[in-house]
Amino acid sequence: MLRLIFCLLLTTSAYADDTTAHNFEAFLVDIRTQAINQGISTATLDLVFKGLTPNPKVIELDRTQAEFSQNFWRYLGSRVSPYRLKNGGKLLKAHQDVLQHNYQKYGVPPHIIVAFWGLETNYGNNTGNLNLVRSLATLSFDKRRSVFFTKQLLALLKLMDANIIPLDAKGSWAGAMGNVQFMPTNVAAYGVDGDGDNKIGLWNNKDDIFASAANFLQKIGWHRGERWGREVTIPSEFSYQLASLKIKKTVDEWQALGVRTATGKNLPSSAMKASLVLPMGYNGPAFLAYRNFHAILRWNHSILYALSVGHLSDRLAGTRALFAKPITEPALSRDNIQFIQTTLNQLGFDTGEPDGISGPKTRAATRNYQRANQLPIDGYVGYQLLQQLQDS
Repeated sequence: MLRLIFCLLLTTSAYADDTTAHNFEAFLVDIRTQAINQGISTATLDLVFKGLTPNPKVIELDRTQAEFSQNFWRYLGSRVSPYRLKNGGKLLKAHQDVLQHNYQKYGVPPHIIVAFWGLETNYGNNTGNLNLVRSLATLSFDKRRSVFFTKQLLALLKLMDANIIPLDAKGSWAGAMGNVQFMPTNVAAYGVDGDGDNKIGLWNNKDDIFASAANFLQKIGWHRGERWGREVTIPSEFSYQLASLKIKKTVDEWQALGVRTATGKNLPSSAMKASLVLPMGYNGPAFLAYRNFHAILRWNHSILYALSVGHLSDRLAGTRALFAKPITEPALSRDNIQFIQTTLNQLGFDTGEPDGISGPKTRAATRNYQRANQLPIDGYVGYQLLQQLQDS
């Protein structure tokens, strides 16, 4: 906690000095020029930029994202909670008519939409309370991902200028807004005015919220009538290196390799392609992920997020909890992951620049390390790997 406060104070100081304030003013002048060139009115810009300053809290939040530090069971337990199950079931029934209407139009089942709603904002209870213009201006001014957030800021200003989004709209630290946390470019590309009032009411208009979510999922690859995936079991003698989203086999091929349902029964015969996902390595649960799983990943690139959406949607549709037994394992801090990355680099297994984020390159390096040391090749960046590297 002291470290977090200290970092926040440093960040606040950095944003508060005269040089930074001057640079931010110059930055806003440049953004204003870009916005005017895109047809955004000076009246809108005068209103939203008046007295605007960067928000140091946003920078701190940008550096500490839960998806990169929690393990599967901790993450799933906090997302697929008794509260979300109970209230999700009630809301599924309460909004069945509009959800079914969207299902007919877009092909995305009601329980999938409600699962996204639950994970994104706890069914609208946590839509964010930070000024969207200030958050996106801060992230655009910050050098780390300036290009991406400048694009989002300009898209937001255009939506506000068109009176589609309120000028004082609030949202997440990253600029996501409303019940399903759309970024501005997604509002512009996929937002739907479900009730025909010439606005996209993502905060309190269920017609717009559900239609926008369903339209987005359809456009990014959701296939009508197909499931996202399923929990499975794998044999003890299994080639764990096959567990990768890059490897796709038919369900029949997975069956031939010994993969079975969560209860140990044969998989249904199918030529549908799937990938095997082991979110906690060979000792943890296993899932076959179909192409709708990849659509969920296009909404949010976190595998843990996608599995949680899938499992919450299954529970809302009436299935039981996972068959796999939870594993008690300490979560890794960013410092732990950075140590793993640094050590693997030193051993000749390239993770790239150590950043404390367990991404695809770190998992690939882990597989190479496991292969070289005759360990199960599952690519799992977890506590066991940390211990192995600390002892090496």
